[in-house]
Amino acid sequence: MKEVSEMNIPNGVWPTMVTPFTERNEIDYAALGRLIDWYLERGVHGLFAVCQSSEMFYLSPEERVRLAAFVKKRAGDRVPVIASGHVSDRFEDQEEELKRMADTGIDALVLIVNRFAAEGEPDDVLWRNLERMLDRLPRDVPLGFYECPYPYKRLLTPELLRRCDETGRFAFLKDTCCDRDQIGLKLRAVAGGSFKIFNANSATLLDTLKLGANGFSGVMANFHPELYVWLHEHWQDDPDEAELLGSFLGMTSLIEHQLYPANAKYFLMRQGVLSNCRTRVRGNEPMTSTRMLEVEQLERLTFRMKERLGIG
Repeated sequence: MKEVSEMNIPNGVWPTMVTPFTERNEIDYAALGRLIDWYLERGVHGLFAVCQSSEMFYLSPEERVRLAAFVKKRAGDRVPVIASGHVSDRFEDQEEELKRMADTGIDALVLIVNRFAAEGEPDDVLWRNLERMLDRLPRDVPLGFYECPYPYKRLLTPELLRRCDETGRFAFLKDTCCDRDQIGLKLRAVAGGSFKIFNANSATLLDTLKLGANGFSGVMANFHPELYVWLHEHWQDDPDEAELLGSFLGMTSLIEHQLYPANAKYFLMRQGVLSNCRTRVRGNEPMTSTRMLEVEQLERLTFRMKERLGIG
């Protein structure tokens, strides 16, 4: 079994990757290759493939597996790649999905918290189902957890997090509680253990870095990951600029509520990475002229902030 100390989960910025589609609504692997390179050119520390941003609930099992395998192969040894993708309701179907994903060679397999208990069921149900799954998953693959908001948001309590940490098999948490105090409690619960906690919320990010959070894994790394990289690397040595940048990131992250992930894909179109902003999750809901203008304004603000920080 791989020891926790050997798990390749570096601190830093882990984008929740979007999935480009062709005009025929198939995965666009040429664009996906460009996207991976775009992330890495901006200094990210790892990639989270096959997550909600990737529209995993709208991908077939074969597409999810092929997507993860492609990302891992393209990234190579430049950064580690983690992936999720167990979206079924039946335990046995989830087991099959997770084992197939583990076989792609990814660096860690990410479990979705809400898949182990129905909405309204107690944490005891979650823990029993998790223990069953741990017995069936390969022990040489490091594990993570994702507090996915869909189909309903279920958060890990500090106590559950501590119990998971004690198994010695977990190395990653994408935290979506959006509450710095709760993240502080979680950090204390796993202090000295293997779990690394990555905040998905931009507004609370800087405060949680000060509390000991390990980095950022959120949707805004699809717009300006280099700004999150700068914050992660410089919040201690340049606190005044970090405070300004933290406020900038918190306010600009409100665009998440516009028409994500189509708006992120439009931003990436303007960078020459993608050729369209097609999504499956949003269907035919349009990027209106006003929505496009808001993304273009974000692009201009991002450029100015990069100039200020000396980011090339």
